[in-house]
Amino acid sequence: MNTDTFYWLQNNLFIVAGFMGFIGLLIGSFLNVVIFRLPKRLEWQWKEEARLFIEDENRPQQQNTEEPPSIVPHSRCSNCGHKIRPWENIPVVSYIFLRGKCSSCKTKLSLQYPLVELATGLLFALATLTLGIGWPLAFALVGISLLIAMTGIDFNTQLLPDQLTYPFLWIGLAGAAAGVSSFPSAPAAILGALIGYLSLWSIFWLFKLVTGKEGMGYGDFKLMAGLGAWCGAQALIPIALVACALGIIVGVIMILRGRDKRVPFAFGPYLALAGLIEILAGGWLWRLLGIPV
Repeated sequence: MNTDTFYWLQNNLFIVAGFMGFIGLLIGSFLNVVIFRLPKRLEWQWKEEARLFIEDENRPQQQNTEEPPSIVPHSRCSNCGHKIRPWENIPVVSYIFLRGKCSSCKTKLSLQYPLVELATGLLFALATLTLGIGWPLAFALVGISLLIAMTGIDFNTQLLPDQLTYPFLWIGLAGAAAGVSSFPSAPAAILGALIGYLSLWSIFWLFKLVTGKEGMGYGDFKLMAGLGAWCGAQALIPIALVACALGIIVGVIMILRGRDKRVPFAFGPYLALAGLIEILAGGWLWRLLGIPV
């Protein structure tokens, strides 16, 4: 990119942000595929590994004829198998045009589709306006995508797959090691990852020793480690406080609406949201709240 083009982009950020918002809508459509299909593929993989583990070595192994779920095939209606045509797969627009129903069997489509697409588009645009053109934006867009995918999967299944948490962690460490301006220093990122993981790990075991129950999953530890790598150790307390506040508010609302309070719910989405605020806001929200970072 030559200097003139770079300055033009920097001086026309609203145009660039609009374009990146459009790209975000398209990325959001793909993230919906990941959110719905990755857990199914992992479930198939776990069953296959369990089958191979428990089979008697003295017996010939039986081949698993079930095809593994794929991330890449054409989208189909989960109810009738109708193949989604290109004009039915336009982000947000198709959902509105189809009135949220399958064009073939009229089954109601999940509201998750347009919500994920809109959230990704808006966050891509906001990141562009906040960070400008450069490597911080490139890293942020990848981080946003991973956090949205993790949020959707955790909401649906209470899983935070290693296939997403580990890349998020390593990309954070790589950005810090490369000296990208939006990241903490490399030592601070390593310390943040270490403290992030051990903090929730310690709470997990303390809660289990006291109650005999597991209060959260290991995926939460890895997500917190990733946020520590992206934001530094000093941001972990504000992130945890905001995540807990959001979780409590949503939990109370769910209980008031009749949900059994003994049924666990995902904590990862609230960590992800608090982390997104820190990544995009760069600490100003914490200073506004009087929380030192």
